[in-house]
Amino acid sequence: MDYSTYVTQIATMAVIPVTDSNYLTIVPQMINYAELRMQRDLDFLSTQTQNTSYNLSTSSNQLSIPTGSFVTLETIQLSSSGSPLLPVSKEYIQNVYPSNAVTGAPVVFAVYGGDASTAGLTSQIITVGPWPDSNYGLTLTGTIRSPTLSATNTTTFISVYLPDMFIMASMIYISAYQRNFGRQADDPAMAQSYEGQYQALLRSALVEENRKKYEAAAWTSYSPSPVATPGR
Repeated sequence: MDYSTYVTQIATMAVIPVTDSNYLTIVPQMINYAELRMQRDLDFLSTQTQNTSYNLSTSSNQLSIPTGSFVTLETIQLSSSGSPLLPVSKEYIQNVYPSNAVTGAPVVFAVYGGDASTAGLTSQIITVGPWPDSNYGLTLTGTIRSPTLSATNTTTFISVYLPDMFIMASMIYISAYQRNFGRQADDPAMAQSYEGQYQALLRSALVEENRKKYEAAAWTSYSPSPVATPGR
């Protein structure tokens, strides 16, 4: 499904003229609502990425990461050895590695907080232990946001591979636009109906995403089998 098909299909289902200026004005926010909800619900494998541009130096046990680099930071490893750092609490590092009196190759990390500015949170602070005894290149992995569907970006992973779920999530938003979101609405069941369909599609999509990450039954990529004895 491309952008033009999406806009037309939503307008048809919501019984709105596809050229309606008010409708076209809310299309970007409707897409934003649907895409963000799906990405938070599903944790897409396609949004996982890595970054090798960060380094630790002997002068500090902290690493600053711009908030735009990752939505969720998942792993940190030393690029030279491939050794992963284990996530711990910041209190653990404060107690075990309180100063640079103990140095070495870092083995643990904690999400410490962020740098704030007048524009809002600009970076995330990671603290490591022990304090680095030399400069270390890092490989970070985590999730990012998928590119959004638009008139200039006419197809996305979501629009191509999950168009049914994308439509249902969008129709929940359009129900609020049409004020069909509560018991006093002209069609009070509209939002609930689309929500129910979205939840049904979400259950099957979750299984599919977990299979991709080998997090399905018995940590395999196989579909759950209700008749297998014993279960995997």
